[in-house]
Amino acid sequence: MHFADTFLPERACVPAPAKINLFLHIVGRRPDGYHLLQTAFRLIDWGDEITLERRADGLIRRTSDVPGVPPESDLVVRAARALQAASGATWGADIGVLKRIPMGGGLGGGSSDAASVLIALNRMWGCGLSRARLQEIGLGLGADVPFFIFGETAFAEGVGEALQPLSVPPAWYVMVAPDAFVPTAEIFSDQELTRDSEILIMRAFAMHTTRNDMQAVVCRRFPKVAESLVWLSRYGAARMSGSGACVFAPFDSKEQAEQVAAAAPQGTKVWVAEGLDRHPLQEWVV
Repeated sequence: MHFADTFLPERACVPAPAKINLFLHIVGRRPDGYHLLQTAFRLIDWGDEITLERRADGLIRRTSDVPGVPPESDLVVRAARALQAASGATWGADIGVLKRIPMGGGLGGGSSDAASVLIALNRMWGCGLSRARLQEIGLGLGADVPFFIFGETAFAEGVGEALQPLSVPPAWYVMVAPDAFVPTAEIFSDQELTRDSEILIMRAFAMHTTRNDMQAVVCRRFPKVAESLVWLSRYGAARMSGSGACVFAPFDSKEQAEQVAAAAPQGTKVWVAEGLDRHPLQEWVV
């Protein structure tokens, strides 16, 4: 989906792909309490959909219901208002969200939604802000938002905002969403959380044994996450994404991944997704 450079659409439906963390190491903590990370982000070809309709009256309105998330605290609404404030745009928007990415799943759903809103409205409103400026705005909304605006597989440091392009092999992923909601803040505050992992150099990280430093804490607190990892580990190198609860394992082909997904225990929420090297809206901003 591409629009001509001179065309400002009045209505658009845009993807908000999920992400996985191929690994996640916690290497320290800033004086303000934020944790310092090293991670590898990868997009997958599955996620939410955002519908945007331009308004001339400047109002920002969410047109769909998201259970448990009031409109005023929804990142899509906050993203649109942040873009208005940063750009001086007088346009508004009606924003609808088709949610597929589970909340509390570690797949970056809210952050991806916010990033797609920033990218699309930047174009629809004719703001002309650069990718770097949108990433700055996004960081004020959440640590993962800059990655989705960056728009390609990345090695990330800091709180997740210092990004470098990263090349990884093609893969299909079996994704499992346990019946659990993992509150990220609680996991980061757990006394047993590892906070002193060795700092890796990007070009050498593949030679190290990587892991998700949050996985052990989440598994202790949420047995269903542990159960999903045990099951998926029978077939591949299973790992939790982000702060959980979702887990994944990579496979070389769609056929392999689909065979594993078909063997999931009854009642398991499982699906197959291909890794994406670039965000579908990558060319909408420079």
